[in-house]
Amino acid sequence: MGGQASESKLIDSFELRIEDVDGVDLEQLHALSISVGWPLRAEDLKFLREFGRGYVALDEIGRVTGSAMWFPHGDDFATIGMVITSPRLQTNGTGQWLMQHVLADCQGRALRLNATRAARRLYDLLGFQPVKTAYQCQGVVHLPAEAATDPERATVRRLDDRDLSAVVELDAHAFGVARDVLIGKLLPQSVGYGLFRGETLTAFALCRPFGRGHVVGPVVATDDAEAVAVVRPHALDHAGSFLRLDTHRTGGAFAGFLSDAGMSVFDTVLTMSLTREGIEERAAATEGTVTYALASQALG
Repeated sequence: MGGQASESKLIDSFELRIEDVDGVDLEQLHALSISVGWPLRAEDLKFLREFGRGYVALDEIGRVTGSAMWFPHGDDFATIGMVITSPRLQTNGTGQWLMQHVLADCQGRALRLNATRAARRLYDLLGFQPVKTAYQCQGVVHLPAEAATDPERATVRRLDDRDLSAVVELDAHAFGVARDVLIGKLLPQSVGYGLFRGETLTAFALCRPFGRGHVVGPVVATDDAEAVAVVRPHALDHAGSFLRLDTHRTGGAFAGFLSDAGMSVFDTVLTMSLTREGIEERAAATEGTVTYALASQALG
């Protein structure tokens, strides 16, 4: 997708222009997400805009009709998200036009995204390859309050600022690339639980306000028992409230725990990747220490 993307585009009988996402009112971006049924809060969008970069499409009277963003993790990797077009423009190339600008910015980076069913055809055309399905699990949690048995010779406790470097290191091993800037921004606004064997962190789960309630993620662990051990306290903290977790895991004790806790599968997206020539593949770990839950669909 080389070449320079145009700064304006004729759609039917009116012209769209493109602008940096930082230049539009946050309420307009929020209205766009609501128009496609995405349950994001203005605070969620503010965080994405502060961390990421991207573009919006504006019509002739300044209304936001589309968006596309990318989120850098180091110098040669990024995730893509917030790819939205107004329902009336979803079949006329606006999304592809916005993505061309994003891809131009991301030359020299390997890319990963989570595609909705509506956007799958667009990403196929742009050369993204399917990796695996992500399951959006959510609901009102209803775990009993009794204490659970943690994995043998392990302790679960609340995380604090002193644990930041250990969380970054464990997340990098599982995700495939260091996300020190992202984790550094997420940890202060999250409640985190970590599983320790001695002084070594082997699993963690962060939880923060998001969308309709709270989201648990990222979650990193070496097996289902560890993942359950660090997610269970969040479910207990939010018993009777809405909780969401996005995971690639299907079957097994962890998936069973989510279902039993009231977080059933609500929807799915397809994780896809695009690797450029000369850029090393940054695949997520598939065994050992792995990512059990995404930070979000936009952030991976």
